[in-house]
Amino acid sequence: MNPAKDGELLRSALSFAGIARQNCMMWYEKRVLPGAIILAFLMFAAVIPAQQLTPHPIHLANGKNLVLNLPANFTMNVAVQGLKRVRFMAWSPDHRVFATDMHDLGDNSLGRVYILGNWDEKTGTFAKVTTYLDHLRNPNNLAFYTEQSQDGKPGQSWLYIPLTDKLIRYKYNADDEAPTGAPEVLAHYPDYGLNYKYGGWHLTRTIAFATLHGKTRLYVAVGSSCNVCQEKEEIRATLSVMDADGSHQEIVARGLRNAVGMENVPSIDDGALFATNMGADHLGNGAPEDTFFELDSNARTVPSGSNYGWPTCYFENGIAHEDHLVSDPKLTDHVVPKPPAGPPPPQFDCAKIPAVYTTFAPHSSPLGLEYFDSGNKSLADSFLVALHGASHREIGAGYRVVRFSAANRKPQDFITGFLVNGKVKGRPCGILRIGPDAFLLTDDLDGVIYYVHGS
Repeated sequence: MNPAKDGELLRSALSFAGIARQNCMMWYEKRVLPGAIILAFLMFAAVIPAQQLTPHPIHLANGKNLVLNLPANFTMNVAVQGLKRVRFMAWSPDHRVFATDMHDLGDNSLGRVYILGNWDEKTGTFAKVTTYLDHLRNPNNLAFYTEQSQDGKPGQSWLYIPLTDKLIRYKYNADDEAPTGAPEVLAHYPDYGLNYKYGGWHLTRTIAFATLHGKTRLYVAVGSSCNVCQEKEEIRATLSVMDADGSHQEIVARGLRNAVGMENVPSIDDGALFATNMGADHLGNGAPEDTFFELDSNARTVPSGSNYGWPTCYFENGIAHEDHLVSDPKLTDHVVPKPPAGPPPPQFDCAKIPAVYTTFAPHSSPLGLEYFDSGNKSLADSFLVALHGASHREIGAGYRVVRFSAANRKPQDFITGFLVNGKVKGRPCGILRIGPDAFLLTDDLDGVIYYVHGS
């Protein structure tokens, strides 16, 4: 079958005014469609009305004012401010919130890890911010892991931090306000590339623990060195996995250009690992779509060695397409940014890409994600994803938080106002659930953490 042709037939059927949904379903059921077409059908056919958003004025201590819009049954306030490029958060074993800070957009060693303390439920604020670690090279996120108890003794807890050039871990004890010893180095990563500040390479690494197929292991996403190219280092644009002590490292997936957000969700498919991923930048303002994948789960195994298509496939309208500008370039092509010198990468069979869970508007730059299970009320069974926003703000994509679910996978606006009339007011990054219908949201432009909760 021809996926592109079938996709065109599908879009035509759904846009034809005289066809009711029931007839569309009858048409669909008579065909054996590729997985990508099925997703496109669901995204168009299961559209839910956009939720009305209500403005919430925000006043920062530095004098900056902005208005963020969110559903009427939610409210928000500033929980912490005065930070730098605050990124992702995690719960420690003793139930404290830790956060990373990359300092600024440059490749630097001024990054920090904070402990957010003295939470006041009434005001929705943290009264104390403790610097747990500093002088780190671009710490994007962090994770905790506690070993199994032995002979009646509690297992040792560890704090894991992925840096640009290496993955480290520290022994962690309850109530620590600083590490008590030197770190262990579990892995090394390439620490160079084209100019990062102008989008040339991806210096963040992202980690998440997940229990899949009977084993609890650490998953690591490493971004590409370029926009599109044939990588020299095998670890680039991959998902790898290792035991908690760093042993038995292996690459389990390729073709992930820049998977910055990753989370284990125990309540989906008996435990599943999800990730956000960014598409390339050379196809103009209208392509490619950024993506969201269920990388693996206990109920729906994704084969080890799967390929997610980069650099020779891209997504548009929820469907993977071959990118001949990359795999079969012509002298007359004008690709911006221009690929590095060298032979073009071979074309991957885009039909072999694992099914995409959903897609986002091109250049939205999806980062942090969080899942709210059935124990929540307003956000039950929903994902929230922070769309950091296009590097070129005139594109206008992203700069918001969106919501979707397994039943309705078309992302809907949940928080907007970070981009107004072409002016960037903030850039949402990390999301951490802290209670029913309640979460923390980082803004790495203003160095702010917001508290968002049901009203």
